[in-house]
Amino acid sequence: MNALENTIATLIDQEGLPERYANTVQKIIVPLVHYVSQLQESEQRTLVIGIHGAQGTGKSTLALFMKELLSKHWNYPTASFSLDDIYLTRAERWELAEQVHPLLLTRGVPGTHDLELGLRVIDQLRSAQPKDETAIPAFDKAMDDRAPAGDWPVFKGRPAVILLEGWCVGARAQSKEALIAPVNLLEEQEDPEGVGRAYVNQCLSTTYKDFFSQLDSLIMLKAPSMESVLEWRTLQENKLAERIRTLAMTADRSQPLRVMSDDEVARFIMHYERITRASLAEMPVRANVVVDVSESHSLSFKVEPPIHMGYPDMTRDL
Repeated sequence: MNALENTIATLIDQEGLPERYANTVQKIIVPLVHYVSQLQESEQRTLVIGIHGAQGTGKSTLALFMKELLSKHWNYPTASFSLDDIYLTRAERWELAEQVHPLLLTRGVPGTHDLELGLRVIDQLRSAQPKDETAIPAFDKAMDDRAPAGDWPVFKGRPAVILLEGWCVGARAQSKEALIAPVNLLEEQEDPEGVGRAYVNQCLSTTYKDFFSQLDSLIMLKAPSMESVLEWRTLQENKLAERIRTLAMTADRSQPLRVMSDDEVARFIMHYERITRASLAEMPVRANVVVDVSESHSLSFKVEPPIHMGYPDMTRDL
């Protein structure tokens, strides 16, 4: 087993993935790593690569493997964080819910992230000197609140690549006409006047558009359907609950743990349905790379990752 194969095997074991995932790494992730390395070699500066995908598509796993392979085997130090890591604190979301709309208490939709924090992290990483250390934010989903700053991971030096992953990375605002009709029971019953979705859409058209303009390339993990997204997200929450039950036996927590039931997950997903459906419909034609995710979670390319020949026009239009 060579060094690359050893790293892949170690990560598969660490993440509890089936051994056959090594084939996915070789056929999908290694070409993506090669694509990013070509892009970086051409530009010779810190690049920000966006990874978009609905809940359960495997964004975090993809980002982890790309980070490790780029850093250890392509010699491109890589930092990585998620939109989830820069959620507003629970107290800030309570305030937002009181001032704008109650649905904004639930983390996830545009408007519930601290984009200024995200920009500061990107700027610090881009300008870091070799001995500088940049704290990468972290969010404790079990507590539904931002982790203490002292627990944040630290990146040393200046990365060649920054991976930014998230379910709405690169998403675009909809037309006002598209906002009129509710897309599910949550919107129909809890946002009948469209105040909440109008605010989210405004955020997408302003602050999030500016934030996503930092991206040099956009990789999309394309889910097959909203039904699959619900199934996958429910599975994720069940796994989280199991991990928390195990940790609770040894951890001393002063606040109640927050894990959702299957019904709560279904309601939770409804917050994301509008933007997820819109992105599935329009993003594939402008993403730089589209990876299809099947119902069985297998990955495939419709078109192989492009060889970088300067900035792709689609990236400029994000």
